[in-house]
Amino acid sequence: MRNSTRGLVDPFIVMDVMEAARAAEASGRHIIHMEVGQPGTGAPAAALAQLAREVPADPMGYTVALGLPALRARIARHMGDWYNVDVDPARVIVTAGASGAFILAFTALFDAGARVGLGLPCYPSYRQILRALDLEPVGLRTTLEARLQPRSTDLAGHHLDGLIVASPGNPTGSMLGKTELAALAEACEARDIPLISDEIYHGLSYGQRCVSALEVTDEVYVVNSFSKYFSMTGWRVGWMIVPEDHVRIVERLAQNMFICPPHASQRLALAAMECDAELQGNVAVYARNRELLLEGLARAGLATMAPPDGAFYIYADVSAHTDDALSFASEILDRAGVAVTPGLDFDPEEGHRWLRFSYARSTADIEEGIERLCRFMDERRAA
Repeated sequence: MRNSTRGLVDPFIVMDVMEAARAAEASGRHIIHMEVGQPGTGAPAAALAQLAREVPADPMGYTVALGLPALRARIARHMGDWYNVDVDPARVIVTAGASGAFILAFTALFDAGARVGLGLPCYPSYRQILRALDLEPVGLRTTLEARLQPRSTDLAGHHLDGLIVASPGNPTGSMLGKTELAALAEACEARDIPLISDEIYHGLSYGQRCVSALEVTDEVYVVNSFSKYFSMTGWRVGWMIVPEDHVRIVERLAQNMFICPPHASQRLALAAMECDAELQGNVAVYARNRELLLEGLARAGLATMAPPDGAFYIYADVSAHTDDALSFASEILDRAGVAVTPGLDFDPEEGHRWLRFSYARSTADIEEGIERLCRFMDERRAA
């Protein structure tokens, strides 16, 4: 049977690493998971208890395509509370995870063949979803001096039809400040191209606060998710805020592509937004893990990295030790029992000399993982 060329996307390497780690665990080994960006905690306990009370009394049928009105209103209030921006709930669209939001955004904004800019390194599914939709991802080379984030000057000469940015970024954890975001928004407006701001790691920052693109422009698609700060990865619910004149466009697409986001997940998300004390406790754990991992990677000889301002990742340069991060990650899993992600997932050009380390799991796991990494690097240097 013939297949579509649109389906010939690259694998998501971190998922392959997860499978290799699972196979190692099935053989009886104890693996420390630093490969996947998944919180070590689940959804807030009070929110789960609230949903358990609601499910028996509600058939949880379809919601409207744009999502539960109460959840949309609560998200709008959240934007005011966190960023001091006034968002009409009518502009809020609840989605089937951030992934569903990207599909809707790319489909609403771009025709086939459009060239969409993204800073390298970046979340790999941007590139693959764009390709599956017959769109062309255009990598913008970033530098450590620019905190591995795109700058407005990077847009020149690329003939772009759109731009996607992420702050805090994946795999780097680095962030864009208000001035930098404003410059990118102005550069997009000057070129009459859409801007998409991925803000799914907001709430996870260590020092300076995360800035929303809505603080500098209304002409933007903002994507967020309940997966990271709210610890709801498997519930697959996110949201998007779009300009007023785009709501009906996205609504028609959502009706046909998804019908609606999962009803129970939306109800859980609404309850989770009232659980800030528990969620801030999670952030405190990540902050401790971050400090431990920064010190531990330096001890292991992996001190060159992007500035990890937020999220729960450190992206480390391993070029002093290898020019094949994929094999290096496999060696670390085999010999140290620590699963990490090779940079090729995030940067097909330069990722062969980088590894991403996630510190989203328990502090005990991070401490054990660091000791294993340090022993591995000491043994490797001594060999």
